[in-house]
Amino acid sequence: MRPDARTAIATVCLSGTLEDKLTAAAEAGFDGIEIFENDLLADRRSPAEIRKRCADLGLGIDLYQPFRDFEAVPPDVLAANLRRASHKFDVMAELGVDTVLVCSSVSPDAIDDDDLAAEQLHLLATRAAERGLRIAYEALAWGRYVNGYEHAWRIVRRAAHPSLGVCLDSFHILSKGDDPRAIRAIPGEKIFFLQLADAPTLPMDVLQWSRHHRLFPGQGDFDLTTFTRNVLDAGYRGPLSLEVFNDVFRQSDPHRAAVDAMRSLLSLQDSLRQLDVPAAPVPAGYAFAEVVGESGLALLGFTREAVHRSKPVELWTQGDARVLVNAEGEPGAIGALGLSVPDPAAAARRAEVMLAPPLSRETGPGEAPLTAIAAPDGTQIFLCADDDWLGDFVPTGESGPQAGITGIDHVALTQPFDNFDEAGLFYRSVLGLQPGATAEFAAPFGLVRGRGVSGGGVRLTLDAALVRRGGWAPAVEEPQHIAFTCADAVECAKALRQRGARLLDIPGNYYDDLLARTGLPAGRVSALREQSVLYDRDERGEYLHFYTELAGARVFFEVVQRIGDYRGFGVVNAPVRMAAHHAVRNRPGPSRRG
Repeated sequence: MRPDARTAIATVCLSGTLEDKLTAAAEAGFDGIEIFENDLLADRRSPAEIRKRCADLGLGIDLYQPFRDFEAVPPDVLAANLRRASHKFDVMAELGVDTVLVCSSVSPDAIDDDDLAAEQLHLLATRAAERGLRIAYEALAWGRYVNGYEHAWRIVRRAAHPSLGVCLDSFHILSKGDDPRAIRAIPGEKIFFLQLADAPTLPMDVLQWSRHHRLFPGQGDFDLTTFTRNVLDAGYRGPLSLEVFNDVFRQSDPHRAAVDAMRSLLSLQDSLRQLDVPAAPVPAGYAFAEVVGESGLALLGFTREAVHRSKPVELWTQGDARVLVNAEGEPGAIGALGLSVPDPAAAARRAEVMLAPPLSRETGPGEAPLTAIAAPDGTQIFLCADDDWLGDFVPTGESGPQAGITGIDHVALTQPFDNFDEAGLFYRSVLGLQPGATAEFAAPFGLVRGRGVSGGGVRLTLDAALVRRGGWAPAVEEPQHIAFTCADAVECAKALRQRGARLLDIPGNYYDDLLARTGLPAGRVSALREQSVLYDRDERGEYLHFYTELAGARVFFEVVQRIGDYRGFGVVNAPVRMAAHHAVRNRPGPSRRG
């Protein structure tokens, strides 16, 4: 990707009126837009007025779209199509846009005849050229006869008109599994437009997949780096434009969605090594995790080791696990994460380029100048080098027996559903954490979607409830938790219970099933049952874990033991844990939480 590449976004990607979309695109830093016909038709301004508004915002209009069902039709249909085209050309002239997208036909009037398609597209291009316009012909993945880009290129080549070229859309090509290497055979000047979209791998009808589940680059499973490299190597020099149909994006705040979209293009540019930005830092581990308000850490064997010099913040430690308890903010929430990176200044520069600028902070005399950025859910991410920040704390001299916790394994953050994909891209593009597979599971109150992101010594899990409606739902809508490591989960759970820690009790039915399902020795299952320790395994290892009850409004803790090279998070046990938490919150008496 070239440093001077124009960026564009189709108005169909964003929610709101055309004015909302134009303003959001301009504020996010896009150079241009594709105007989707429906957005124009619903606007009260004339095309000339829209053109002026775009110019005032610093936006070019790079494409008008779409023009459908034109080619390879009987003469009477062709005549009607040419009348339609003449009107579209008038509109384009007022808009000041010189390229129109013509999609391969899905009409029952279409004829399977490449020569006829080429002849009629040549005629359309001739009419367009008379107006100084161009035709970008795109093969829809569900086109009636033309549904592959190589087929579309053969027709364009046969038509042989300088004002006729192809539009390449990553979704239409990659969703069908077509090999993008053949793009290199298309002369760059005949690639009139490039549209980029990612998507999750879904076994469904391609039309429904396209209309509802596209994502911005870097949020799905497509290899857009290789795809785009092939297009650029062919010599394409036009805009890099996003065309993403997504039900969530089209109902979300357009300003936030536009920033997410621009970040996706910046991340793609970085993956092609043509963006002047420091490399992703890939954190070595957790410097600390911060919770707000009462935490119950003393019952988990943590020691209040130090207090901050100027802020109402305490440092609690056990093994290598460090937890800050902040008296200010929303009680019972994870307020911040400190990540150890080799060069915080470089990481901050990268974050700013990736549209995550540093947060303003007050720093007292002699205190470490830590840089913080905001994650999509509002969590503050501190970029830490070494342990310089510990100098801001005054030791208390307190000590006490520990309970077997050795460090921080991962942190789980529930995301608003609309921002689930945004969060994954944020951690990938800003910090270099790689997303794992997305999993969905049936929780007691509906489907939950989850995805782990990890890299270096940091693991995060991002979860979102697919639908949450009305009062029939858990009292804690956005739970968060910190998972600590230990060497022996059963012994650690036993020690914590003896200290009075409020651990979550797991139903006996779970262990009856575990015994039957796994074939584990009965004695081992009995030990797990006695301490309410959950169990999972995969081909690489095992995972033992247990939970506390809520320690505040929405925070709880997990303690895990990884055996072998197990890399997951025990997702199979999540519904059992959720039901157990719900039972605790609804039991009578002083122990009720949430």
